[in-house]
Amino acid sequence: MTGLARLLAELGPPVAGHAPWPRHGVDETAWRDLVVALAEAPAWTLLGLWAEIGRVHAALRDEEDGSVAVVSLHCPAGRFPSLAAVRPSAIRLERAIQDLFGLVAEGLDDPRPWLDHDRWERRLPMSADPAAPLPAPAPYAFLPVEGAGLHEIPVGPIHAGIIEPGHFRFTANGETVVRLEARLGYVHKGIEALMAGRTPDEAARLAARISGDSTVAHSLGFAMAVEAATGIVPPPRAALLRALMAELERIANHVGDVGAICNDAAFPFMQSHCAILREGVLEACATAFGHRLMMDRVVPGGTAVDLSAQAADAIRRAATQIAYRLPDLVALYEQTGSLQDRTVGTGVVSAALAHRFGAGGHVGRASGRAVDARRSPGYPPYDDLALDVPTFVQGDVDARVRVRLREIEQSLDLIRQILDRLEPGDVRVPVPARAGEGMALIEAFRGELLAWVRLGPDGRVLRAHHRDASWFQWPLLEAAIEGNIVADFPLCNKSFNCSCAGHDL
Repeated sequence: MTGLARLLAELGPPVAGHAPWPRHGVDETAWRDLVVALAEAPAWTLLGLWAEIGRVHAALRDEEDGSVAVVSLHCPAGRFPSLAAVRPSAIRLERAIQDLFGLVAEGLDDPRPWLDHDRWERRLPMSADPAAPLPAPAPYAFLPVEGAGLHEIPVGPIHAGIIEPGHFRFTANGETVVRLEARLGYVHKGIEALMAGRTPDEAARLAARISGDSTVAHSLGFAMAVEAATGIVPPPRAALLRALMAELERIANHVGDVGAICNDAAFPFMQSHCAILREGVLEACATAFGHRLMMDRVVPGGTAVDLSAQAADAIRRAATQIAYRLPDLVALYEQTGSLQDRTVGTGVVSAALAHRFGAGGHVGRASGRAVDARRSPGYPPYDDLALDVPTFVQGDVDARVRVRLREIEQSLDLIRQILDRLEPGDVRVPVPARAGEGMALIEAFRGELLAWVRLGPDGRVLRAHHRDASWFQWPLLEAAIEGNIVADFPLCNKSFNCSCAGHDL
């Protein structure tokens, strides 16, 4: 028994009704002991931190053996000891908890509001006692930077393009960035509050709209959490169709982002070719599943649509076209000196920092962190498919591009495996109306996505929470640009391509 499992075993038996991993209720002393243990155990990764009225939950994973568990603390006084000092990835999650629920993270060094921009009709909207807006809110206090010859460059939240809103405050010495601080929350939609009281099918439509480029991933996370809570297993054919959609979503986003990165390096020729390939994927998705982004196609219990033989052929053709064109695009990227000059050595994220923040996806894997939820903890059908996880150690823009290119290759291979394994059968089972708690860890194109749900006796959602990979990647973008020139920020930003919508919910 490794460290995390041993510590949790000492807490006593887990609460009943939480699946597939245990949830332990603790008192404040045990929570503080956990904080101390986390300081001494770097292999224990924070997977998520969220709240309900009067209670806070932390999901953890032991990287040594892959064990996962949730620890919960009742907060009758409206306070809980902060995890931020030992897990900096908790900082913004704790700030969001304070904004939404009014639970105060004791010891949090940065207690500034995060999601709440003093524009809501009420403060603490998900608490037991929402409050009126502040009559005279103070302006947001960006962190100070001291030194001679420094100047600030404010960018956003509205940008010169149809992209998500986010404010970036650069402090620079000439063209060299000394500090970047991001402010997000502009697209907070209150989705988690809207999910409460709805049936799983109704809430699934909200999950599908958390972040449009990851609609399959968020739908899959929610569906798997509901299935864990109710104890049902979707049919094998549905699991294969879900994975097929997830890999198509991954390819479409990676191909589009590789082109966009090259365009930001003044090489639009590459973007044009990538855009053509991405369009081919989206057209195949529309043909096969009736929607270019496959929104509302993954649902609790399985899938809302089946795949015909003709539709499968359309996917095979699109995959074959990408497989045929991809080597030439890889060679073009590698042999274009102006591209390499802009991407190699730019926007470096160290392996230590990626691990400290628990970053996954192309950001983590470019810095040597080989974490992929499809492989560990794993879930159907990936536990029966051949899958490699490409990793690099340079941690720069170039490494993040190369991870994406290798992942496209892997997704193409997975699509072939899936289509070869498809057998006739049902694609959905009924979801019973029963109480329960469920959690899911799935691999979105950005990285690991956590979904958690609590269902009431009538089967309706009492509380749902989604943690997009972007929560743990946005802070690393701020670190990546430090010491680079201002003109390299678009390259760094696009090489991450974090989601505002997935983060701001």
